Amino acid sequence: MIDVTTPPAALHERTAPDFPSLAEAFWVWLRVAMLSFGGPAGQIAVMHRILVEEKRWVSESRFLHALNYCMLLPGPEAQQLATYIGWLMHRTRGGIMAGGLFILPGVVAIMALSYVYAAFGNVGFVAALFFGLKAAVLAIVIQAVVRVGKRALKNPVMQGLAAAAFVAIFFFDVPFPIIILVAGLIGYFGGRAELAVFAVGGGHDSKNSTAMVDALLGDEVPYHARPNLARSLRVAVVWLLLWLIPVAALLLLLGEHNVFTQIAVFFSKMAMVTFGGAYAVLAYVAQQAVENYHWLRPGEMLDGLGMAETTPGPLIMVLQFVGFMAAFRDPGTLSPMMAGTLGGLLATWVTFTPCFLWIFLGAPFIEMMRGNKALAGALSAITAAVVGVILNLAIWFAIHTVFRETFPVRGFGFWFEAPVLRSVDPWALALSLAAAAAIFRFNAGMLQTLAACASAGVLLYLAGILG
Repeated sequence: MIDVTTPPAALHERTAPDFPSLAEAFWVWLRVAMLSFGGPAGQIAVMHRILVEEKRWVSESRFLHALNYCMLLPGPEAQQLATYIGWLMHRTRGGIMAGGLFILPGVVAIMALSYVYAAFGNVGFVAALFFGLKAAVLAIVIQAVVRVGKRALKNPVMQGLAAAAFVAIFFFDVPFPIIILVAGLIGYFGGRAELAVFAVGGGHDSKNSTAMVDALLGDEVPYHARPNLARSLRVAVVWLLLWLIPVAALLLLLGEHNVFTQIAVFFSKMAMVTFGGAYAVLAYVAQQAVENYHWLRPGEMLDGLGMAETTPGPLIMVLQFVGFMAAFRDPGTLSPMMAGTLGGLLATWVTFTPCFLWIFLGAPFIEMMRGNKALAGALSAITAAVVGVILNLAIWFAIHTVFRETFPVRGFGFWFEAPVLRSVDPWALALSLAAAAAIFRFNAGMLQTLAACASAGVLLYLAGILG
């Protein structure tokens, strides 16, 4: 039942005795943000080590409960997990601080790299640097396919969903949101029917059992974490206005064909369908940014992902680079760099503002979601479909990294890009194979692999091999 009554003052003010002050928490969240490399798995591991094991701010079960909820949401789950724990400890101010700090280093780093890329991206030295990064990113994306696949594809039904998702997006150009919706519906009804194949779980770790989640809160739920109808309405109004007023203003003032309006509308849509993390949605973003809006060239999407991989913060920060380049190339009356700056910040705003909405509005209701087999089935099916989408992304990246030319293949309702075999770039192929060997055979770290491949690209340039 939703509590709409006014609580006793003592209950309203009660906080955990060991919680630090907001000022003390600031430095810990900043530390988490500066160490948040390696995608959501690495970022969540950093948070677990610092918040659960080192600081002991939250219990293991509370951390896992929050993580499972964030996995149900669109958007970067690691940033939302930080927001959730910050909110749980210090209410709305804590959530804004934790979630905002989590993305701040990435915003600054991607913006700086975007300036360099826009000014010098076609200069030989910088181009060589990103030439090497592309090879490493390709290997990292393939690793993501393997890693997520091992966790999600536990039975033939999940494997079939992954295969169907790959065929749909690669051969028939089915939009990513439709794939996610269909997979979610299949899993929902399968879980509702209590079919065992849909009970494989969808979290980051199979050890995140329902029993651990059920043991989470007990009687020590602070007042601000309890469902309250009036507060929920206020939260919805405030955060929807913060998100949508800039979008509506751009539509009214500049029209739907202006690049800033297109950025605001497109990335607002992405904020609602980015289930499965950055790798899953980037296939759809790349498709639209390259082929529909013509904001980027195919290789530039790889460059942007390379930036996001080498900087702290969510991998979805690559969308800031996409927004920057879109506005940089269509600045209107502004200077290109100013337009690019505003475009990048706009993409970031409409991408991450909804993340705060999902947490502040939905987190108090997670008790109502615990043990729901239908929702667990939907998440499992979505995670399986995401594997197929990431495989599509890996192949798309491979084609545009290793081959210089492609040609369209059409027939019987399908369409896809096939590589021109004689256009293979031997050095790109060699670097990609070396990166894959480093990651899969020698268990090299992501940052070491990226640094090695970037250095190799620069050395090839200095040796006169790359133009």
